[in-house]
Amino acid sequence: MYSSVREIRNRLLSLLVRAFVFVLFISLFFFLFIMIYFFASQNSPVSPPFTSTLQGYYMGRGSWDGIAPVFDSIDELNSLSAVLLDQDQHVVLDRDPGSVSKVGSIYKIRPKDLALTLEANGERIGWLVITSLSLTTRINFARAIILPVGGISFLLAFFLIVVAALLVRRFVNPLADVIYAAREVTNGKLTTRISSEGPQDMRSLSESFNEMASSLERNDRERRDMLADIAHELRTPLSVIRGRLEGIVDGIYTADGGQVSLALEQTYLLERLVDDLRLLTLAETRQLHFEKRPVDLAQLIDHSIEMFSAEAREKNISLSFEQGNGDFTMELDAQRTEQVIGNLIGNALRYTPEGSKIWLTLEWASDSVCLSVNDNGAGVPNEDLPFLFDRFWRKEKSRTRSSGGTGLGLAITKQLVEAQGGTIEARNLPEGGLQIKILLKG
Repeated sequence: MYSSVREIRNRLLSLLVRAFVFVLFISLFFFLFIMIYFFASQNSPVSPPFTSTLQGYYMGRGSWDGIAPVFDSIDELNSLSAVLLDQDQHVVLDRDPGSVSKVGSIYKIRPKDLALTLEANGERIGWLVITSLSLTTRINFARAIILPVGGISFLLAFFLIVVAALLVRRFVNPLADVIYAAREVTNGKLTTRISSEGPQDMRSLSESFNEMASSLERNDRERRDMLADIAHELRTPLSVIRGRLEGIVDGIYTADGGQVSLALEQTYLLERLVDDLRLLTLAETRQLHFEKRPVDLAQLIDHSIEMFSAEAREKNISLSFEQGNGDFTMELDAQRTEQVIGNLIGNALRYTPEGSKIWLTLEWASDSVCLSVNDNGAGVPNEDLPFLFDRFWRKEKSRTRSSGGTGLGLAITKQLVEAQGGTIEARNLPEGGLQIKILLKG
């Protein structure tokens, strides 16, 4: 982290030094420009500060009457030989000892004179003519113009330093924390987090970074868990197949249809697992193709119940369907939607004990169709409900495997529902049992 702070501070210091040098260069250039102009021209490109005093006097009085006391009170003019002219170049005030000009006469501006134009309200009201400019006088006169500019430049430079110090405190340190944490995450330390400090923008950046790191850590954990679960799921059927085949080779088992059937059954389980993994991957990456067309959802449910009715009778489970009022024709992929309904009914049959009941309801809820699959079984502990739609999550792993499940049915169901713009959630019923509710936009 300290290397990041040092790096940012060095960059900021370099930027400040360049800005400071640029300000000094501009000030020097301006000073040289004024000096050259004063020596080469009889007109001033800028007006010194005391001209505004004279112009203010004229604007207040409307004339130059009584200007002498004000003129003599200006320190910068006491050391200069100057003549004040009105707009018609008549002498208003003469402070040039060597001049033969008289007050009221017309004064002709000479090439060696420096004439400063005086204006009020955008109109010329006269001239201030400096009649004698020695080298020292010219330098002092130029300095009188440059000093305010130089003072402002140094004030700006000081302000720049203060701003830089505030930037280091409020932005550089929090930004260095983000850079340091980003490098740590890049190196694989996904548990890295940073504190939210500084202004609102930096706090938002820190919070966004922490959310990103949490998401990466969660995804990495899920990836590791999924690989471990896949390896676990593959190990059992492969072990069974290997054991049967080795037993046949070693003569422990006879090579009859019964032994081959047991091995073949495990290959079917492997095939279902691979197919489910492929389907889940396509659904999660939104690469699964959906052929949407008008589908009567109630008719799909009736067909699914008919498919599972034999299994329900075998387990002495009541399987029923309650349909609300209204038309339940929607734009859906019939095959994928029937797969969703089948997964939910099959899951309920798998976990509901004999003699229980499973019932499906279909009704309109505002602008959405609500499909619920309910049972009166043992339900799921409330702390396990958030994981119900995760890959390979099982309440009882051994029971699920023995019944032929892969642990991917509800995860696939969730992806298929969300891919068609719906939502799915699970909750325990107050009277006991589990309810899985699907909302589809009408």
